[in-house]
Amino acid sequence: MRGLIIAALIGILPAMGWAADCREVSFDGAGFTLCEVDLTQEDLRLFLRDEAGEVLGQFSRVEASLPPGRRLGFATNGGMFREDREPVGLYIQDGQQEHGIITTAGPGNFGMLPNGVFCILEGRAQVIESTAYVRAPPNCRDATQSGPMLVIDGALHPRFRASGTSRNIRNGVGVDATGTRAYFAISNEAVNFHLFARFFRDYLAVDNALYLDGRVSRLYSRDLGRRDYGLWLGPILGTVVDEAGRSQ
Repeated sequence: MRGLIIAALIGILPAMGWAADCREVSFDGAGFTLCEVDLTQEDLRLFLRDEAGEVLGQFSRVEASLPPGRRLGFATNGGMFREDREPVGLYIQDGQQEHGIITTAGPGNFGMLPNGVFCILEGRAQVIESTAYVRAPPNCRDATQSGPMLVIDGALHPRFRASGTSRNIRNGVGVDATGTRAYFAISNEAVNFHLFARFFRDYLAVDNALYLDGRVSRLYSRDLGRRDYGLWLGPILGTVVDEAGRSQ
């Protein structure tokens, strides 16, 4: 009887956890850490500066900047940045645009067109190719530009080759067809762009996915007890939860 009562209580209690669902997965011989964020339930935000205007740069500093009783549930680097850790390209936080969009080709991965924008709206998100964003900009609450696009309308970036020899730890983001679920992935080993893009298209079945970065890729997950340290970051994407791990 006691067991039945406990089981019944468990059934009516809200699930505990740290909001974003993070887990280890495998695809085509490579390991990835995948974090899924339900945008209808979870509070996903971009972070850049503290109250004094200094770039936060580390997950611990982001968490310290939150109000009392609030914690990070999940976080990752949120787009490319310059040496001074200012964002490269479009950056919008809380409806305020700080940097404009860049649509011209240039050096490095960011300039490998097409690049794109990760846009957070109310209860949903989009990954949008940059020139499409310029033609019809959505009303993003938060947005960060990065590049290259990994998947564009179901097709891999045209520069990617299965035989590509450039291998690195990589992380990126894709959004499901409803726009309500965002998938953040970081490779657990060095992979090329082609394999990483296929992970989003073929394993996650997303039509649009965006590269966030390579060697600076970092992940914070309370689910997994993971807190990556290393180089200082620019923009950071993360979910905010209460002490019990619930989104507010």
